[in-house]
Amino acid sequence: MLSAKSVFEEILANDESFRLFCSIAASGEAQGGWENARIAALVPAGERALAPKITRHGADEDKHGRIFNALLKKRGLAPVEVPHETDYTMLLEKHGIGLAHEQLKADKPLAVRDVVTYLAHSRVTEQRASEQMRLLLRYFADHPDIGRAVRMISADEDNHLAYCHEELLRFARAGHGRAIQRVLRECALAEIRVYRDVSLAVMDHMGRILGWPPVKRQVLATGIHGVYAYERCVGWRRMVSLTMPERRDALGGPAAPAPGFA
Repeated sequence: MLSAKSVFEEILANDESFRLFCSIAASGEAQGGWENARIAALVPAGERALAPKITRHGADEDKHGRIFNALLKKRGLAPVEVPHETDYTMLLEKHGIGLAHEQLKADKPLAVRDVVTYLAHSRVTEQRASEQMRLLLRYFADHPDIGRAVRMISADEDNHLAYCHEELLRFARAGHGRAIQRVLRECALAEIRVYRDVSLAVMDHMGRILGWPPVKRQVLATGIHGVYAYERCVGWRRMVSLTMPERRDALGGPAAPAPGFA
C-alpha cells in the first residue's frame, strides 16, 4: 500500500536517497541559520531586544544542519550537491519571499517593516516545517537512527512557530496589522507554489534513485498536485492566522545543544 510512511521508509532505507534527503535538509537549515544571523546583526535600534531571539532562531537552524550532516556521517555517507530545483530556501528568495540576500549582505540597518516582513515569512515557512516534522515524528519518533533528531527538531520548529505568532501579534498591536496580513498572504500563496514545485522535484529525484515505476511516480505527483489544489483554495489560510501561543517567549533562552550521533 502506498502511503507517506512507506515512501519515507523507502527513502531512509536506501543510502543514496537518504544521502540526498539529508543533504537537502542540511543545506536549507544552514541557509536559514545564515539568514537569521544576518538579520539579528541588522535589527534596527528600536528593536534590539528582538536580536537575541533571532540569534537563537539562527542557532537552532545551524544545529539542525549539523544534525542532518551527523546522520549522514553515522552511515558513512558524505553530503551531495543539492539540485537547484530542490532548493526550497533559494527558490523562496528567488520568488521575492522574505528579505533579499543582497540586502542581508550589506551593513545597512533594517527598517521595522523589514523585521515585520522577516517575521511574516518565518511564520509561513515555520508552519510548513512544524507540520513536516510532526509527520516524521508520528512515523519515526522511535526510529533507532533518526528518532532523537526528529524529536529535537520537531520541538524546535514548534518553538519557532510560537515565537513568530507572539512577535507578529506584538507588531500588530503597535499598528502594523494591515502590513502583516498583506505580507502573510503574499508569502503563503508563494510558498505553496514553491513547496509544490520542490516536492515534485524531490520525488522525481527519489524515483530515479529508487527505480520507482511510472505508475508510482504518477500517483505521487497527483497527490502533490492535490495538496496544492487544496492549499490554493483554502489551506493557505492556516498560514496567515495569528494566535497567541500557549508557550510564551519560546526563544527566550539559549539553543539546546545538538545530540551526538556517533
